[in-house]
Amino acid sequence: MSGALKRTRGALLGSISQLFDANTPIDEDLVEEVESSLLVSDVGVKASERIVADLKVRIGRREITEPEALFSALHEDMLAVLEPVAIPLAIPEKCDKPFVILMVGVNGTGKTTTIGKLARLFRSQGHSVMLAAGDTFRAAAIEQLQAWGERNDVAVVAQHSGADAASVIFDALQSAQARAVDVLIADTAGRLHTQGGLMEELKKVVRVLTKLDPGAPHETMLVIDAGMGQNALAQARQFNAAVSVSGITLTKLDGTAKGGIVFAIAEELGIPIRFVGVGEGAEDLRVFRADEFVGALLER
Repeated sequence: MSGALKRTRGALLGSISQLFDANTPIDEDLVEEVESSLLVSDVGVKASERIVADLKVRIGRREITEPEALFSALHEDMLAVLEPVAIPLAIPEKCDKPFVILMVGVNGTGKTTTIGKLARLFRSQGHSVMLAAGDTFRAAAIEQLQAWGERNDVAVVAQHSGADAASVIFDALQSAQARAVDVLIADTAGRLHTQGGLMEELKKVVRVLTKLDPGAPHETMLVIDAGMGQNALAQARQFNAAVSVSGITLTKLDGTAKGGIVFAIAEELGIPIRFVGVGEGAEDLRVFRADEFVGALLER
């Protein structure tokens, strides 16, 4: 994780690490500079205020009297924000098959690629997997998903470009039930969170799924590009309002994304963060672990 987050660490920690010189006085000015650095790094107002408030309390109690202790306290407070949402996605051993994962998100977040990586992960865990090519707006998405299916020896249910997405996913669920497949992962067209008509289509997909399985989808996974900053928080709010997001995968953390948006989402929405994408390779989808993430970000 540490190596993969090198550039993100530079974007997030670059301004903060400079503050912790051995001779730096522990005063209100330093804490304000820490807060400014957190805000610039997309940590968000609420999470930044929570972290800084605790730092001020500790300083007031004389628990923190030198920069290294302040840095350690910052680590602890950042971890406290993320630990409640670091909840891995587990496929229940006893559940009506298949366990349905509905993938949602805006264009360009890496949603289809994430599906391929998830298929590989679940196959490696011994689960049988099927994919539904519900992104019927983009012909390349269907081809991309089929390529991932071939690579992972996973069946893909698809129709022609422009077909009704709900129909494709309905057919896929019927097929997965008939074959007793463990996990069905359904792709959907990328859409802006402000596009009302397309958000209604997502709601239709959910309604259609519940006709075959009242519990489906068992996971609605929002894929977010870490480089989108505070706009990612707006996306999460809108998708959550439309289809009740139950998990988040954060992609492209191997780039220059500041990574702070993880904290904003955790603090303001409390949606479980399941995975992070730290590279293009099939093995670069990692289970999100708060201690690893914070440790990698703050490594000096």
